[in-house]
Amino acid sequence: MIHELLQSDKFIMLIALLLITSILVTKFSTRLGVPSLVLFIAVGMLVGSDGLGLIYFDSAEVAQLVGVFALIIILFEGGMQTKWNNIQPVIGPSVTLATIGVLLTTGLVGVAARYILGLDWVEAMLLGAIIGSTDAAAVFAVLKGKNIRDRLEATLEAESGTNDPMAVFLTITFIQILTTGEAEVLPLIGSFFWQMGAGLLIGALVGYAGSFSLNRINLDSSGLYPLFALGFAFLAYSASSLAQASGLLAVYVAAVFIGNAELAYRYSILRFHEGFGWMAQIVMFIILGLFVFPNEVFTLSVMIDGLLIALALILIARPLATFISLAFFSFSIKEKLFLSWAGLRGAVPIVLAIFPMLAGVENSQLIFNVVFFTVLTSTLFQGSSITWVAERFKLVSDKLTNPIHSLELISIGKANVELMEFDVVENNQVVGQTLEHIELPDRALINAIIREGDVITPYGQTEIKAGDTLYIMVSRSSKKEVKKLLQAVKPGEDAVNHEKNRA
Repeated sequence: MIHELLQSDKFIMLIALLLITSILVTKFSTRLGVPSLVLFIAVGMLVGSDGLGLIYFDSAEVAQLVGVFALIIILFEGGMQTKWNNIQPVIGPSVTLATIGVLLTTGLVGVAARYILGLDWVEAMLLGAIIGSTDAAAVFAVLKGKNIRDRLEATLEAESGTNDPMAVFLTITFIQILTTGEAEVLPLIGSFFWQMGAGLLIGALVGYAGSFSLNRINLDSSGLYPLFALGFAFLAYSASSLAQASGLLAVYVAAVFIGNAELAYRYSILRFHEGFGWMAQIVMFIILGLFVFPNEVFTLSVMIDGLLIALALILIARPLATFISLAFFSFSIKEKLFLSWAGLRGAVPIVLAIFPMLAGVENSQLIFNVVFFTVLTSTLFQGSSITWVAERFKLVSDKLTNPIHSLELISIGKANVELMEFDVVENNQVVGQTLEHIELPDRALINAIIREGDVITPYGQTEIKAGDTLYIMVSRSSKKEVKKLLQAVKPGEDAVNHEKNRA
């Protein structure tokens, strides 16, 4: 009994050290310009059997389960942060990249794999299908805070959130051909459209139900609302999966619906899911790092093959697929080149690479090793240089408006009041106005202003300046009106900023 307890204590200590180390790693990743997911994987490989030997892990089933579980959380968090006004104009190009783009990338990478790795055509196309889609976890993590033009950022996020059905469809198709020797084309094509259509529909229904429930049901504590929202994420995935539709697509669609609704306790929900999303990334990439045996991946032959596949993907397949897919959309050459470079690979290809192993496909270990090394190469070189490429192509936009945060003061049911936090920027219409001339609703009051680190007690003659942080006490019924007032820009600024964003 005591021996078992000691073993449990050691395991808990190891988990604590891994969590603390991984969070500290994010600080170094920012300074080094290296995507944090690469360092998370490195932590997993370090403590694995080929590293320090602290944990032995080789279960493909568990790795796949953890990967899917984490992707649900990451996609939900990313979808809630996605602004509908940003993605609505780019739905066409995003869906085209998520379907035709993935198909073209699969074919081009498959041709490269056929001659580089010496696989037969079906195995080569399987590898292409696995690595053909961009990864939402990588895209959301790398683009966060980069201030890339809204149109380009929205295109990449919407593409990565919707391209899983095509990647899964192609992967399963080629596995079926390899394991059974045949595949019925028409049922498979019908299955793909069902996955896309039903996934969209179920995601929309769950998202509507989620936003309605979060606003209408009064819970005893504000801390329950983030968990309530998370329940709808898993509901969207499970309902879609049981209906043989795309669960990950449903999660992303539901998250966009919920994130763009007026929510009670919005700030608490978003902050909880931001932290939980980081937790999911850490766990997922450490598990994937543990699942990898470095002495098999980092051999000379695998590294050379993986590097050649990565070069074919980054320099040939992704650019060609992007330019062909966006041929009829109004993107400049620089924007297409940037979208090509920013098509990051990450957890999804690694999780999909486990599918052939579970199905007993010949050469599945080789495919997994090459995919893993290719993903590392893509994430390391492309992910660390996205900001530099955007700046070189002049695709970085000025920050036009800042988000409004709501800080909930008292548990719902006792009060109907929130404290809104708003960072004022140069083009806001309230800049230069005194408080007595700002027509706030009756149930709204500016309580404090933070200016250059000092707290200013507001009064009628206080003038709002760019860089101020305003704290406004507001009732929920007046919240929408206050947001509209604060986010209004100076006359003429909308047209100027629109042209800047398109230039």
